[in-house]
Amino acid sequence: MADSDFPMDNGASCLPIPPDEEIRIVSELIKESELNLKEGNLYYVISNRWFSSWQKYARPCVGMLSNDEQSSNSEHANEVHSEIAARPGPIDNSDIISNENNCDDNNLDICRTLEEGTDYVLVPQKVWERLLEWYKGGPALPRKLISQGVGQKQHSVEVYPLTLKVTDARDNRKSTVKLSKKATISELYELVCKIKGVEQKKAHIWDYFNFSKNTLLTVSDQTLEDANLTMDQDILLEVSLDRDRSSHSGMDSVGNELALIPLEPPRSSVSIAGGPTMSNGHSTGSSFNLYHGTSASSSLISMDDKNDNVCRGERDGLAGLQNLGNTCFMNSALQCLVHTPPIVEYFLQDYGDDINTDNPLGMRGELALAFGDLLRKLWSSGQTAIPPRVFKGKLARFAPQFSGYNQHDSQELLAFLLDGLHEDLNRVKQKPYIEMKDSDGRPDEEVAYECWKNHMARNDSLIVDICQGQYKSTLVCPACDKVSITFDPFMYLSLPMPSTITRTMTVTVFHGDGSGLPMPFTVNVLKLGCCRDLCTALGTACCLKSDETLLLAKVYDHKIFRYLENPLEPLSSIKDEEHIVAYRLKKGPRKTKLEIMHRDNIRSGDRKLFGSPLVTYLVEDPQFGANIEASVHKILSPLRKAYSSTKSHDGKEDGFISAGSDEQSNISNTECESRTLTTVCSEQEGTSYGESSFKLFLTNESCLSYDPIEKDSLIKPSQHIRVFLDWTGSEHALYDASFLRDLPEVHKTGFAVKKTRQEAISLFSCLEAFLTDEPLGPDDMWYCPGCKEHRQATKKLDLWKLPEILVFHLKRFSYSRYLKNKLDTFVNFPIHNLDLTKYVKTEDGQSYVYDLYAISNHYGGLGGGHYTAYAKLADDNKWYHFDDSHVSPVTEAEIKSSAAYVLFYQRRSKAQMEGESQVHTGSHGQ
Repeated sequence: MADSDFPMDNGASCLPIPPDEEIRIVSELIKESELNLKEGNLYYVISNRWFSSWQKYARPCVGMLSNDEQSSNSEHANEVHSEIAARPGPIDNSDIISNENNCDDNNLDICRTLEEGTDYVLVPQKVWERLLEWYKGGPALPRKLISQGVGQKQHSVEVYPLTLKVTDARDNRKSTVKLSKKATISELYELVCKIKGVEQKKAHIWDYFNFSKNTLLTVSDQTLEDANLTMDQDILLEVSLDRDRSSHSGMDSVGNELALIPLEPPRSSVSIAGGPTMSNGHSTGSSFNLYHGTSASSSLISMDDKNDNVCRGERDGLAGLQNLGNTCFMNSALQCLVHTPPIVEYFLQDYGDDINTDNPLGMRGELALAFGDLLRKLWSSGQTAIPPRVFKGKLARFAPQFSGYNQHDSQELLAFLLDGLHEDLNRVKQKPYIEMKDSDGRPDEEVAYECWKNHMARNDSLIVDICQGQYKSTLVCPACDKVSITFDPFMYLSLPMPSTITRTMTVTVFHGDGSGLPMPFTVNVLKLGCCRDLCTALGTACCLKSDETLLLAKVYDHKIFRYLENPLEPLSSIKDEEHIVAYRLKKGPRKTKLEIMHRDNIRSGDRKLFGSPLVTYLVEDPQFGANIEASVHKILSPLRKAYSSTKSHDGKEDGFISAGSDEQSNISNTECESRTLTTVCSEQEGTSYGESSFKLFLTNESCLSYDPIEKDSLIKPSQHIRVFLDWTGSEHALYDASFLRDLPEVHKTGFAVKKTRQEAISLFSCLEAFLTDEPLGPDDMWYCPGCKEHRQATKKLDLWKLPEILVFHLKRFSYSRYLKNKLDTFVNFPIHNLDLTKYVKTEDGQSYVYDLYAISNHYGGLGGGHYTAYAKLADDNKWYHFDDSHVSPVTEAEIKSSAAYVLFYQRRSKAQMEGESQVHTGSHGQ
């Protein structure tokens, strides 16, 4: 953007520019920065407190909304701001700056616990320069854009640079340095030597993690991230007095066990679990014999992962994992995987031949090798906690979304690990191209077998062997009823958590055939239910007949705002303050829908809408004005004032009867029947009542134009006819219009009610909710081969083939653009004898009974919290709690809690079924 686009900065004489101009300039600069993303670009951290005040003043600009502002704008997107916020003062970042800025390079740091979008925002350099020009203030908090990942690069702003604690071996004085994790070891030497005033040729810097000399960091272009240096860890500076001492120091370091990686791997004739040479030039070859706690050296292992004091004789599998800074999510998922019996057995054997280094979908085998190495150490270290730094380094390289030190989701990590291990261990070296065929009405067994065979032709690994199952997916087009059936593999099941919290809703029910008075019914439905649940509850309350159906609609401003015809539409789309009506209509083929809106004469011939629209179906074809008028007479017949002397309807609420009162319902039904019987014989003639013809007008969807309807008027064929009914003194004398007025709200806000506590639900309820048909989302449209268009099809899942290891993910977290939520509902899950046989559709005669062996737990709320794991050791049949480094025994009764997030089950073998059928009874964990 040219400089001429901006006002000249003449110091104090520079006048503020209009807010709209600020929006335009900032929006253009944001778009420009997004088109020029490259490593090294500068972004600036700004306090969200100040930035939100600027947004309120200048209106939200594209791409730069804080969470609070997004939420506010979602609720008031169509409203005009009635008040203009004051222009904010100077930029003030004081609330996000850390009080512990004691690093030697004087770069200001921000508080560690901040969250982007809530506490701070990131703006490109040019945006910061303009904001600073307009508002002054500060201080400036620049951060660099870095590129992470192997293969698919991911750009991110390094808000928190890598902080390292330097210990000077000469006097044990401590200081702190901050660098990018993408900085090189050479840059680290340069910075430390500059701060300490040391000649670089005399300096030796050690990886001093856990205050132990692990690896000597040699001057090179290796990044600090690749060297497995983590946030806030220690490094040790040693300074040689002369060249001889320097040489001597080097000899000492080589003699310090495996502190330096040997130039050549140890030669051994024993089969190894390593693979070919890795990208860093170090061989992964090694000899292993890790059973019963013994281990040999591996060049893949860095010294931070070794254990000098291996607890001989201690029970294997009870080692914790050190927290490297918000890595409890990773530790929890890893503990569950390293206590999965088939995985433990596999990685303690020789798996070198299965490493696939050529798979473009894999990680060159590095992820599997790092995981296998970590598993071996965990099963050989007794009860000594292991710092998984090497594994985390590999994870950051191949999954940049898990880099850094923020909290993440253990389920997301688990999904990545299972898929990554599968591709790294895929025995298929060259994947054949296979064209998938449509089911075309073939038997399910045939199609399922064909799909699984094609899947195995491209995917064959340990993960497929033990963790992958198959489900049947059925898609139905809502327009042409085209059915598409596919059989897809899965590695885990993400189960929704059906809520047991109910919601009270009041809906007015109208008779579409004029057989009864409109009446409101108050029903209780599940808060997270759908329109089908509401129709079911209303049908029971109003005694809906078997040949009738209910049509739901939202009424706004005396017109039908929208029909709720999708039975699976969530009830959350209906607000408490809205007005909902339901029309009782006869079932049958789709007919012409007649919608009748009421207008009243006010003054000077002006007409004003009132009351609730009425809806019925027209059977005759073609339609004439006489047909429309007859239908209006019929649907209004219950409102006639024939018995007004004995049954008055004075108050606007008197005719509305709650479904909760049987006595009132009976009285109302009797009244309704009396009115109906007295008017049936005179619906159209009615001259004894002084009845005149209705004044009807045909209108369009927008209701802006209207044409009078005569008895002989031919109505243009349409599936939806909308008419105005003009009420005059004659109509008001004959009919009681109060039944049409003052619709009750869905829920009238009254006194504060004690919050209903979520009841416990069972794992089976979650599974059944997963297997229930549901519509695809608007962003997940299905291309129907019948319609040749994208449709919001209905999807139904069925279990077809279950694996040996079955993983259930409980969907406790829900996310939308403006709302985040976590469900702390207690899910009652079986520990023993989880029988899923009846849920499996294939008729193979097998029994699918599972036992629980591990749980990943999440405590706390969104964006934080804490992860732990429960796991059972197969050899002693006891449960243990893995809380990062701390491992403790727990009873079976303690493992059930509302924190359970991911459940791990193992299928019982036939031998177990036969030999242990009497050991575990249904009382265990049921």
